[in-house]
Amino acid sequence: MQVKTRNKQTEIGMIPEDWAVRPLLKAVQLPTGQVDPRKAPYSSMILVAPDHVESCTGRLLARVSAAEQGAISGKFLFSQGNIIYSKIRPYLKKAVIADFEGLCSADMYPMAPVDGMCAGYLLAVLLGHRFSSFAESVSVRSGIPKINRTELSEYLIAVPPLPEQRAIAAALSDVDTLINSLDRLIAKKRDIKQATMQQLLTGKTRLPGFKKKDGYKQTEIGLIPEDWCVNSLGELGSFKNGINKSQEDFGFGFPFVNLMDVFGKLRVMSESELDLVNTSSAERKTYELKQNDVLIVRSSVKPEGVGLTTRVCENLIDTVFSGFLIRFRASDYLAGEFLEYCFSSCDFRSRLLANSTVSANTNINQNALRTLVLAFPSDKTEQCAIATVISEMENEIVALERRRDKTLLLKQGMMQELLTGRTRLI
Repeated sequence: MQVKTRNKQTEIGMIPEDWAVRPLLKAVQLPTGQVDPRKAPYSSMILVAPDHVESCTGRLLARVSAAEQGAISGKFLFSQGNIIYSKIRPYLKKAVIADFEGLCSADMYPMAPVDGMCAGYLLAVLLGHRFSSFAESVSVRSGIPKINRTELSEYLIAVPPLPEQRAIAAALSDVDTLINSLDRLIAKKRDIKQATMQQLLTGKTRLPGFKKKDGYKQTEIGLIPEDWCVNSLGELGSFKNGINKSQEDFGFGFPFVNLMDVFGKLRVMSESELDLVNTSSAERKTYELKQNDVLIVRSSVKPEGVGLTTRVCENLIDTVFSGFLIRFRASDYLAGEFLEYCFSSCDFRSRLLANSTVSANTNINQNALRTLVLAFPSDKTEQCAIATVISEMENEIVALERRRDKTLLLKQGMMQELLTGRTRLI
């Protein structure tokens, strides 16, 4: 990299002397009309919607034809090399370079770079912090969570010479390649972890030194080892619904585990991460949380949300839990980490969802949970050994996720440097 210090002051700040300032809509062309996705050849074309583009990454998540989506309203036609930008909810930073000809939603703009503009550079501009801040501010100003053509015409961009645009795009693409490879590795490791959990938590694979009897026995949840036990959750522990409080009780008082502390989190680690609610000493005793308690989501708008669990890793002093959650406190027969992985396994999740009910939300109650059956080694040492194997695999995934997140931050820093010309590649 070569650093150049000769800059000039412009309406968008300091930029290199050999860079220009240009309105965004002088750098790209927007479409002037729409096509009918019900008619050939458009019906067979891939139709890109905002939900098909990943936030912040410039990555396309799905390729589904207009006919398969049942599209009926007018869509924009785009060409290979166009940038597809989602104008709705601009804070989500959704844009992608098309590598095919297709259609996009009317909530998106296909942007065709003009001569002298590199699509990869323009994609970086659209995903960059300055443009995203601008787009979000104008959408808030209008009261509508989208950005229109008039607002886009107000935005000015810094334009390096074309070779430097291409160098910037290539450098950022290299980082994207690393991020994508990490994402693929993480996905592969997660699949391996799930497969391993299925084998270990059903006893189909035994860890060395624990098999006490040969053979398997038939149970209501399938074949399990002869020396394993099978019991309902009602036999293995007790359930308790959480506390319900008025709105004015929140924001002060004592720690409180709410619904969002469970979604996407395998464990509750400490009171310091929790919100507060005003509770009496009697309530704190009734709804206390002890080490290895499991909290279960009892209601969710989406079916996949119901029955999600988190394990309490230590005694949480003076801490209560939400009425949207159910506490399961297991007997000493079960090791806490082993139980955590049992509850998150695909087999257990499918059986739990089969016992749920659907109204406005998908729900699970104590009675349904009590009937769910769990297979487990009679030897608690084997339970701990199984949990250790799965935990080691999980730790490897977490380390990869941290590396991926660090690389994403690196990319954001690079974009800030390269798009302002503070760091030069040519």
